[in-house]
Amino acid sequence: MAQVEKRGGLLRKSSASKKPLKEKVVLMYDEIFMTEDPSKCSPRFWEELFLMKVNLEYLEGKLESLDGEELMKIKDNINCLFQHCIQALGEDHPIRVVNALQTLCALIRGVHQKNKSTSGFDIINMLMGFDKAELCMKNLMESLDSLLCAEGSESLKSLCLKLLLCLVTVTDNISQNTILEYVMINSIFEAILQILSHPPSRREHGYDAVVLLALLVNYRKYESVNPYIVKLSIVDDEATLNVSIWILFFLFRQYKDKEEEHQSGFFSALTNMVGSMFIADAHEKISVQTNEAILLALYEAVHLNRNFITVLAQSHPEMGLVTTPVSPAPTTPATPLGTTPPSSDVISSVELPLDADVQTSNLLITFLKYSSIVMQDTKDEHRLHSGKLCLIILTCIAEDQYANAFLHDDNMNFRVNLHRMPMRHRKKAADKNLPCRPLVCAVLDLMVEFIVTHMMKEFPMDLYIRCIQVVHKLLCYQKKCRVRLHYTWRELWSALINLLKFLMSNETVLLAKHNIFTLALMIVNLFNMFITYGDTFLPTPSSYDELYYEIIRMHQSFDNLYSMVLRLSTNTGQWKEAASKVTHALVNIRAIINHFNPKIESYAAVNHISQLSEEQVLEVVRANYDTLTLKLQDGLDQYERYSEQHKEAAFFKELVRSISTNVRRNLAFHTLSQEVLLKEFSTIS
Repeated sequence: MAQVEKRGGLLRKSSASKKPLKEKVVLMYDEIFMTEDPSKCSPRFWEELFLMKVNLEYLEGKLESLDGEELMKIKDNINCLFQHCIQALGEDHPIRVVNALQTLCALIRGVHQKNKSTSGFDIINMLMGFDKAELCMKNLMESLDSLLCAEGSESLKSLCLKLLLCLVTVTDNISQNTILEYVMINSIFEAILQILSHPPSRREHGYDAVVLLALLVNYRKYESVNPYIVKLSIVDDEATLNVSIWILFFLFRQYKDKEEEHQSGFFSALTNMVGSMFIADAHEKISVQTNEAILLALYEAVHLNRNFITVLAQSHPEMGLVTTPVSPAPTTPATPLGTTPPSSDVISSVELPLDADVQTSNLLITFLKYSSIVMQDTKDEHRLHSGKLCLIILTCIAEDQYANAFLHDDNMNFRVNLHRMPMRHRKKAADKNLPCRPLVCAVLDLMVEFIVTHMMKEFPMDLYIRCIQVVHKLLCYQKKCRVRLHYTWRELWSALINLLKFLMSNETVLLAKHNIFTLALMIVNLFNMFITYGDTFLPTPSSYDELYYEIIRMHQSFDNLYSMVLRLSTNTGQWKEAASKVTHALVNIRAIINHFNPKIESYAAVNHISQLSEEQVLEVVRANYDTLTLKLQDGLDQYERYSEQHKEAAFFKELVRSISTNVRRNLAFHTLSQEVLLKEFSTIS
């Protein structure tokens, strides 16, 4: 018997003398693409169609091959196919449901491709007809909601989520996707939360569910009332915990400490679990595949609902062996970082039991560890966006009263092993000897690390401003609540002074792209905050003395800054006003330098000492506080609260557009494969 090959919907015998035969489902598709109703000649046409395995490639290709005019001629048949797909979703036969879901995916994507051209037809009218659209979408959303909430097949749930992602991302700008009006009216918010609240469903569908929610929340969020925003903002039950834990577990799977990476035997076991998340070069610089979609979901949760911030304080066992979805390598070199979906393979649970010997952690530590890797490399656009999202999330946390109370709680101490970028001029940190401290110390460490490691040609000005803002907001809380934090403040002061030196040494290059005086003013005002209010939140009087010592020791940097801003403020150039603000802000720093320097020089001369020790300088400082006169500066402990709509709208619109494009691109044919489904339903006759 001649062998039969299957290619592109054709059944072809090996004998070249015979014409190739088409699959029956392909022949049925061809009938749909005729102008007449296919059920006229075959009353059981639609019933038989959904018993056939869907040929996604052929159906989409057929839709794309027609021009707008040809497609409009078969509009009635397309509408009919769409409606019968929805009807099939309510049937008991799972194979029919599967085929209906896949057919809907092909229809939506195929018609979308035509909608991108200049054919001028409306996608809603083409798929279901304006007159029936409301009822069709109501029935579709109700069916999808039922399938997602049912205790049935996980594979069906996966297809439902992929169909919804397909529906949401048919346009690059989701706010221009008019189909989503029906998704707003017929909400599936509860179904998404239910998936995230059940561990088996969360393991298999958590990624798609969270990304879907993040995209729906961003539909016309600045223009109308979005029910997904409203519902997310008032969630206050256990589902809150489930969403946050899943998101951060997913992020944690992309992170492991560099020292753990090199432990004997452990690294090989870890890589088997998490795949190729790490990319380490010869200098041990760890990189992690960023995921903007997951970070966006975490941001929306934290920004919209303070209950999610509360959840960040929840303790749990150390999560080194908890499995979550894993991101595979991109299928093509063109696939960008940022929204690569996890493997569709079923992930088994190997969660650790609660054990007295297992070190406890919390979700905020997970996020800080992840951020310490993501923020180290901002040269790539996707990593830049991810770094920015991390800093925005930290900004929201730094403004929250409850979060600050937890961060600064001296009775809640943690050992946080942040990743430190390898640098030639500093020794490798002895991470094993890290002290247990309040979590705010880890946040400050993260900010200091960013400040120290990003002084480069492609200067990330926006990220630096956000970094300094986070530090300022934490200081405002400490001043307000008189929290005396035992922290190595000298590291922060040194980093800030070095940043000022970098701005000055690269003045010409940086001024061509940035207003460096905004950042310089913020840095100077941080020092003013310490000078004016340091006695209320620095841990000891000697800490305040050390602040003065650092200012005096580095007086040349402040003198140079004053000379630079004075020069530009006395000119009539574009930087006159901005430079003048820095000039005025330096008044107390200059007063300290001008007051103590002559006394230190006098002390050295009287005692015949060519170079004073730190302790001798501190002795002079302590002896001459009484004669120092400083000006009271207003507004140092005030800040403008974070506002997305007024300042970040453009960033989030572009970010969501990028995520939408990549989600659609990654909904490839293989992700809708029917093999797993057929195997699952193999017992059905």
